Amino acid sequence: MSVVAIDGPAGAGKSTVARAVADQLGWDYVDTGAMYRALALAALQRGIDPQDEAALALLAAAVRIEPVGDRILLDGADISARIRDEEVTAAVSAVSAHPEVRAVMAKRQQELARSRDVVMEGRDIGTTIAP
Repeated sequence: MSVVAIDGPAGAGKSTVARAVADQLGWDYVDTGAMYRALALAALQRGIDPQDEAALALLAAAVRIEPVGDRILLDGADISARIRDEEVTAAVSAVSAHPEVRAVMAKRQQELARSRDVVMEGRDIGTTIAP
């Protein structure tokens, strides 16, 4: 399988470019940041503290987070709009900063990259996820 990695600073147009490239190639688009937002939402829904690395890592391993084009599913439910809520935005940096959480999420992202041709947007794609 092939991966096109798109990284860059906030507001640089990564999402726009990534979607356009995926459309042109006929490949799947994966926003890895949205996956972390989905995990942050799952933690908030379950009352898990965004600073609790162990609990977050267990949660990350237990929930099903599926990027489907521009949508993101959490255990089968479309949460695409909810992951942009203020409370999720406020929690996602803390959630994604934990090494144990990043390890679980990186494994998931690597599985996605091995399963099909993808355009992946997010941190560490070209260095850690699909070097």
